[in-house]
Amino acid sequence: MTTLKTAPGGYLTGFGNEFATEAVPGALPEGQNSPQRAPFGLYAEQLSGTAFTAPRKENRRSWLYRIRPSANHPAYKPHPQGALRSGPFDEVPASPNRLRWDPQPMPSAPTDFVEGLVTYAGNGDAATGAGISIHLYLANRSMTDKVFWNADGELLLVPQAGRLRLVTELGVLDLAPGEMGVVPRGVRFRAELPDGTASGYICENHGAPFRLPDLGPIGANGLANPRDFKTPVAAYEDVDRPTLVVQKFQGKLWASQFDHSPLDVVAWHGNLAPYKYDLARFNTINTVSFDHPDPSIFTVLTSPSEIPGTANCDFVIFPPRWMVAEHTFRPPWFHRNVMSEFMGLVHGVYDAKAGGFAPGGASLHNCMSGHGPDQASYEQAIRADLKPHKIKDTLAFMFESRWVIRPTRFAMESPALQSDYDHCWTGFEKAKLP
Repeated sequence: MTTLKTAPGGYLTGFGNEFATEAVPGALPEGQNSPQRAPFGLYAEQLSGTAFTAPRKENRRSWLYRIRPSANHPAYKPHPQGALRSGPFDEVPASPNRLRWDPQPMPSAPTDFVEGLVTYAGNGDAATGAGISIHLYLANRSMTDKVFWNADGELLLVPQAGRLRLVTELGVLDLAPGEMGVVPRGVRFRAELPDGTASGYICENHGAPFRLPDLGPIGANGLANPRDFKTPVAAYEDVDRPTLVVQKFQGKLWASQFDHSPLDVVAWHGNLAPYKYDLARFNTINTVSFDHPDPSIFTVLTSPSEIPGTANCDFVIFPPRWMVAEHTFRPPWFHRNVMSEFMGLVHGVYDAKAGGFAPGGASLHNCMSGHGPDQASYEQAIRADLKPHKIKDTLAFMFESRWVIRPTRFAMESPALQSDYDHCWTGFEKAKLP
């Protein structure tokens, strides 16, 4: 691995803050963003994550000061696609059925982060800036002299097994299971594997950038606190050797051979940068009287749409928490939802499923498909002694979207797809009316 030159401190705290960080003292210009000659002959470059004229409270951009301009490279050419896909998701018909997958096996051949990307499902279209793509990553070797970036959307990563070290243009993001991280659209990075292998989930967000949800009647505090988000300090490498740079553009992979590492940003300032969050810090809100509340109270981040209150995508978690509701069926109730739900499990057991939903696995309940606890979980819940108890040692999550989530051919033909998932809702007795 290349030795990085980095600013002290490791991480900056806060969500959406205006940060300033330099790996070499004096690398940030003073008083203006693009002086006639930047310090040390660095090249000033603005990275814009929103339109120039987006409202100030929504505008995301950072100024980068780098050893070479990012325009300094040969043309990109088509690159092998593997199992990575993007919209329109029309390989196979969208399924109205409840779907669930076992964990995917780790590849037997040497496979890095990019090679190990497989797409399960998605909606919308990267070309129109709406919807999401849902991927898994399964890797058993670090990227070496190779860099990846995505022009189609930001990447929200949820590690499930093994640590992931993302060496990005704007600094180093170390992610472990139980954390999540976001790499903005267009930011280049190399994925390294401190534990030798790593797997997890990715939501590729083609819509409005993720942000903290409004708290409404909750008030000023609760859910994810802005101060718990961490952004890396500046770090760069000055490397003059061939580096394969792979990008995802309009759903396809393209590659170019650079004669240098593009991870050469010596300093930067702005509010567009990678960030991470420890999901154990989520301040869970729950009922202290009766009835199971809507899962929206577990929203960590949201990508809003043009319809108020209706998300392009919500990232929702189900962490350890106390259950105290009286006279209440405590697991998630049976429901049909206009939103579509893709779930994953990082560790432990999900409280609405007695079995079959394993860490590393996934499920998809699309628009208006009836779902809820399986028969075994239902029977246990209606007979439970409703004393306060804590759900422990679990972490499930959900990518919830306003549009139908359409599976890929890979997902529908995978041996991991459970053919008997519907059976978990058999055995319910008919209600006995007077």
